[in-house]
Amino acid sequence: MSGQNTTGPVAGPLLLGVRHHGPGSARAVRAALDAARPAAVLIEGPPEGDALLPLAADPQMRPPVALLAHAVDDPGRAAFWPLAEFSPEWVAIRWALAHDVPVRFIDLPATHSLALKEPHGDQPGEQLDEESAPAPETPEAPEDEATATPHVDPIRVLAETAGYDDPERWWEDVVEHRSPAADATADALAPFTALAEAMTALREAYGDGGHPRDAVREAYMRIQLRTARKEFGDAVAVVCGAWHVPALAARTTLAADRALLKGLPKVKAEMTWVPWTHRRLARHSGYGAGIDSPGWYGHLFGAADRPIERWMTRVAGLLREEDRFVSTAHVIEAVRLAETLAAMRGRPLAGLSETTDAVRAVMCEGSDVPLALIQDRLVVGETLGEVPDSAPAVPLQRDLTRSQRTLRLKPEALEKELDLDLRKETDAAKSRLLHRLRLLSIGWGEPAESQSRGTGTFRESWRLRWEPELHVQVAEAGVWGTTVATAATAKAESQALAATALSEVTALAEHCLLAGLPEALPVVMKALADRAALDADVGHLADALPALARSLRYGDVRSTDTAALAEVAAGLAERICVGLPPACTGLDADGAEALRRQVDGVHSAIGLLVAGTTPAGAEATPAGGLRDRWGTVLRKLAGRDTVAGIIRGRATRLLLDEGRLTEDEAARLMGLALSPGTPPTDAAAWIEGFVGGASGGGMLLVHDERLLSLVDAWLTGVPADTFTDVLPLLRRTFSAYEPGVRRTLGELVRRGPVPEGARNDGTDHAYPGFAPGLDQDRADAVEPVLHLLLGRTPVPAEATA
Repeated sequence: MSGQNTTGPVAGPLLLGVRHHGPGSARAVRAALDAARPAAVLIEGPPEGDALLPLAADPQMRPPVALLAHAVDDPGRAAFWPLAEFSPEWVAIRWALAHDVPVRFIDLPATHSLALKEPHGDQPGEQLDEESAPAPETPEAPEDEATATPHVDPIRVLAETAGYDDPERWWEDVVEHRSPAADATADALAPFTALAEAMTALREAYGDGGHPRDAVREAYMRIQLRTARKEFGDAVAVVCGAWHVPALAARTTLAADRALLKGLPKVKAEMTWVPWTHRRLARHSGYGAGIDSPGWYGHLFGAADRPIERWMTRVAGLLREEDRFVSTAHVIEAVRLAETLAAMRGRPLAGLSETTDAVRAVMCEGSDVPLALIQDRLVVGETLGEVPDSAPAVPLQRDLTRSQRTLRLKPEALEKELDLDLRKETDAAKSRLLHRLRLLSIGWGEPAESQSRGTGTFRESWRLRWEPELHVQVAEAGVWGTTVATAATAKAESQALAATALSEVTALAEHCLLAGLPEALPVVMKALADRAALDADVGHLADALPALARSLRYGDVRSTDTAALAEVAAGLAERICVGLPPACTGLDADGAEALRRQVDGVHSAIGLLVAGTTPAGAEATPAGGLRDRWGTVLRKLAGRDTVAGIIRGRATRLLLDEGRLTEDEAARLMGLALSPGTPPTDAAAWIEGFVGGASGGGMLLVHDERLLSLVDAWLTGVPADTFTDVLPLLRRTFSAYEPGVRRTLGELVRRGPVPEGARNDGTDHAYPGFAPGLDQDRADAVEPVLHLLLGRTPVPAEATA
């Protein structure tokens, strides 16, 4: 580098080679700019971002942030250029804006880099400049000595040359642990001079050795540097990756550089600022130029003095928030231990490894469990940046931002739980927004199935977490419309027309109701009717019906007109009733299990359909008549020997639960299924269908000791040579029971049959279980409470006579 000095304006291009996202590099850049006072600052980055640079001085702009570029015609083809508070590029931008110095980006334009980037790659949030290349290969034995260029990780090579086995530790010792006081008193340009000499030696030894695209990028940067020197003279500072410094200082011709750029592909690109997170800066997230400890680096950059003491204080505060006892003495001892470890290891200052070891020994009592919390919350961190409202954004993003503010749904990097009561208008609006975003494949919120299901249709639970990649998903979804509602409607209509499977359309209809998209329902309903009329597969119909029944239920909660949906659902149920019995014969084990699940789904769906169309005390409607029709189908399935055992057992159980089968009839069917003439595997499958899964079968056996006796007698009579064949089925059946149920069943079997005439009425504690008959007076006393809980009007006795 020519003409660099330590005071006054620079006498030649000032090439400041840095490592991205390093507090030491950032402080060194600031010191160098203060000392040199250049007339212009050039930064490695896409030139399309020049118009966005003034926003970096906006008070609302808070790093970490990133420049997001995406192809206009293919928003999924996108790239990020992240910047943290401790990024040298960010420091240079802020310095230039504060000193009213022109600042520009000089890297390869996004219009070219996006065209060269693979569309919809695994890492859409990848910075195009990856400072860390693969590990070096030995240049003595390349694959092709004439053409091969060995790849090199410059930091690793320099660390190994200095005798370090960890490149991160070497970089911390040499660069990151330079104190602010040292930067103020030392030669401000000395670190860059030394680093440039080291990179020049590495490139001479290994060739270009970086990414294959580096030659093109460096050619473009040299052209931009020539242009700036014509405008500002030699008083120009360039902030770029240290690996590129020798290439920018090299003597090349303009014609040679232009030749490298000839014929590059192009796409139309747009660019904006978006919030970023410390977690996405971390290397484990897949980001190409990531670092291991963004939270730690941010602390080093922000700490004015005594960084170790301040860090230990933060750690102590976090552990105290988690109700762990950490005293002031712990902090003092941890600082002393970290400094002692640094001295023993020959380091100029305690680094992250020393502080971590000290925290583990002193504050965590040797446990890695609280240490994992410190790693997640402090070493990596959950900081989410902010960008000003004036930053350009696609219309869909602006509408989403308005909705988030109106509904007070602030995007946060830390995952949080959200419970909604759909009877409240604000909560219902939040639910509609989140469902619309899911339909648009914008994964901000995911339903918490364990809470939202089974707690009624008036409640929903969500897990929310905002990731920077969601900005790309919003840009991709922008092709469907300018608002969340219109975009979701347009996409739903398109999916309805493109869907080929009936279950896809029924799921889409359910989603439209959840998302509150009445404009899309006519198109979806027409597609649903068309697919239902053409699909003759009973399995497809059975898969589709539960979603329709749930849609009717949700529609009622959200005050949506679902009359057309009810007609289609009733038609599907009728066709299932006709086609199901023939479909249940000639099945293998897997097919029988799949059809058993479908029978359960249809049974629940018909219950929802009848409950939603036939109020208590009203005359039966066509949908209400489905219950009798379905009961007839179940009787056919329960009584046919050609039907798979697991389906016969399930049909018998469903009839018994519905009160359509007496206990004597159920015992008779079980006796037939478990008779000596039935193969043991078929009998075990019948038992699995009757009492298996989460259907309360264990409690049924506890209640009815006759059924338990039948199962016990059959099981003890299974021949030894076939017992191993039925054991997996039985284990799967009974292992699903609650521990208390299994224990009670074991006691009942061990005790043996109840003596004739014995009752368990609360006075005889020798026999666990229940009374053999129904106590009508006690049952009648409970009935009014049940009607109150269910919100139903009791049916007068004369109406049922």
